[in-house]
Amino acid sequence: MTSSLGFVRNDGRTDAQPRPLVLTLDFVKYPEGSVLARAGDTVVLCNVSVEGKVPPFLRDTGEGWLTSEYAMLPRATESRTQRETGRGAISGRSAEIQRLIGRSLRAALDLGVLGERTLLVDCDVLQADGGTRTLAVTGAFVAVVLALVRLHKERALPDWPLRDQVAAVSVGKVGERFLLDLAYGEDSRAAVDLNLVGTARRGIVEIQGTGERESFSRGELDHMLDLAEHGLAHAFSVQREVLASRLAEAGLAGITTST
Repeated sequence: MTSSLGFVRNDGRTDAQPRPLVLTLDFVKYPEGSVLARAGDTVVLCNVSVEGKVPPFLRDTGEGWLTSEYAMLPRATESRTQRETGRGAISGRSAEIQRLIGRSLRAALDLGVLGERTLLVDCDVLQADGGTRTLAVTGAFVAVVLALVRLHKERALPDWPLRDQVAAVSVGKVGERFLLDLAYGEDSRAAVDLNLVGTARRGIVEIQGTGERESFSRGELDHMLDLAEHGLAHAFSVQREVLASRLAEAGLAGITTST
C-alpha cells in the first residue's frame, strides 16, 4: 500500500509516532532487577545482578562500577543464527552494543554513591525487529532502578545514586521521510540511520548517526534530533509510570534525587 508520501508504515504509525513501549517488571525472579522490554515486535530481556566487588582498577577507591553484556538468541530473527559462544568470541556488533549500554547507564549513576560493588547488566534479545540496542538501553535503565531500590531497602546505600533518567531511540531517513523508532523493514532500507541516547534533563549521552546510502545536512541532523527527543519523551514517561509505585513503596520521591 502506498500513499502520496510513497508508503504507509507496516504498523500504521505516523512518521513521528514511536512503537508501543511495554516494560514488564520482575520478569525473572532471581536478579536484583529484571525487566522484559517490548517495542512493537522487538523484545529484550534486561536483568541486573549486584556483585559485591569491583574490577581491579577500582579497588580501594570507594567507587562502584556498571558493566553490560548483550546477546541475541539464535532464533530471534527470521533465520537461525549460531550462538556467539559457539564461535569462541562475541561479534564486533555485540561488543559495540554492550559497550554502548554500559556507557549509557553509567552516565546516569553517581558511582561514588554506589560503593565498591558492580551492577552486571545482561540484555538478551528474544525477538528482533529493529531497535534492539535502543530498547536494551531503555529497558535496562528500569532494571537498574529496580536493583538500586532493593539496595536502598536493605540500607546498603549512603544516598540515592541516580543522577538522571536515561533512554534511547532510533530515527532514520527512508526515501524523503524521517521516521521515528524504526522497525527492521524500515531500518534495512534507511539512507540515514541515527540512534540517540539521552537524559530526561535533555542531556545527550551518545549520538550514533550514519549516512548508510547518502550524506545528510546539518539541518537534517537537527530535524532527526528533534524527532528523537520526541521519542525519548515517550520512553521517559513509560519508565516513570511503571516505576512510580515501586519508588513510592521504597519511600523515594522519584527516579532521581531531584524529582
